[in-house]
Amino acid sequence: MKKINYGLIGCGMMAQEHVRNIALLPEARVAAVFDPVDDLARQAAALAGGAEVMASFEALLARDDLDALVIASPNFLHVPQLQQIAASAPRPVLVEKPLYTDPAQAAWVAEFAKTYPAPVWVAMEYRYMPPVAALIAQAEAATGGIRMFTIREHRFPFLPKIGDWNRFNANTGGTLVEKCCHFFDLMRLVLRSDPVRVMASAGQAVNHLDETYDDRTPDIWDNAYVIVDFANGARAMLELCMFAEGSRYQEEISAVGPTGKIEALVPGPGRFWPPHLGEPPTAQLIVSPRHPKGPEMREIPVDPALLAAGDHNGSTFYQHQKFAAVVRGEGTPEVTLHDGAMAVAIGLAAQESARTGQAVTL
Repeated sequence: MKKINYGLIGCGMMAQEHVRNIALLPEARVAAVFDPVDDLARQAAALAGGAEVMASFEALLARDDLDALVIASPNFLHVPQLQQIAASAPRPVLVEKPLYTDPAQAAWVAEFAKTYPAPVWVAMEYRYMPPVAALIAQAEAATGGIRMFTIREHRFPFLPKIGDWNRFNANTGGTLVEKCCHFFDLMRLVLRSDPVRVMASAGQAVNHLDETYDDRTPDIWDNAYVIVDFANGARAMLELCMFAEGSRYQEEISAVGPTGKIEALVPGPGRFWPPHLGEPPTAQLIVSPRHPKGPEMREIPVDPALLAAGDHNGSTFYQHQKFAAVVRGEGTPEVTLHDGAMAVAIGLAAQESARTGQAVTL
């Protein structure tokens, strides 16, 4: 098996999670890294076991020994960096979510999807969390055809980032894009349909209100309800609260249909679980048929090595395992540029609905 050499673009918190998970793959390594913050680049290079720190993004792209690229830079840089990659030496790319942040970029992304000659995988880690993957696999059988799909995420506030870029909508696309595109992607995947209408109510109630950066107060929202109607008649809802880190489970996801309900309960990052409470909770899958009544619950443990490698319940490893196969020519991306673009489009519609108080038709 040929070793895959990765180039890493952006070296912050999520980038370092990518490094740790690539290191768990056979015959794969991060060979080169770039970040304009030299300390971050050197940290990632050391974590990768001695990757080369490149002096510029252009220098990284000029290397001819990189088999794939991982973009883990701030959201607003994703499209400009994809544009530079397309203009240099195209190769397989895994790009972090959100794929884009500005509605004006949608047309370029659509054209890029048609013309870029190498595979591009949009990082949607939540698909690959073991309890969520189990729900996806069993949802149709458990429900008899999903009519309602609900995601509740009660979690911690946005973490500090270099330059505090994630405190402002102009950099992130807004909370319902930055954070919630994961969930809108899950809605499309699970319901096997596209959205037709989005309604949202959201705001900034608690977090970051006492912070200032260059005399500006953060405008990033910390709570929301979003309802999405789908073309097949199903409907979905997201409930987001980012000042609820005391919750036992971070995500509670349910799908309901004429014959029953299925739920996935997903704990948050183990590093945030208070030690005095003992071991962190284990993910659960619960199937509740209507006839005969009686919920059936099973735990879905995750390999401790995968839990230690990141904050996403082991999913980053499974995502990289599949992406590495694509880089080797085995199959095509499971999360396409169209998937990534649709997740952003729903998020932008939700931002607009919450801002105006009006439903948005897609």
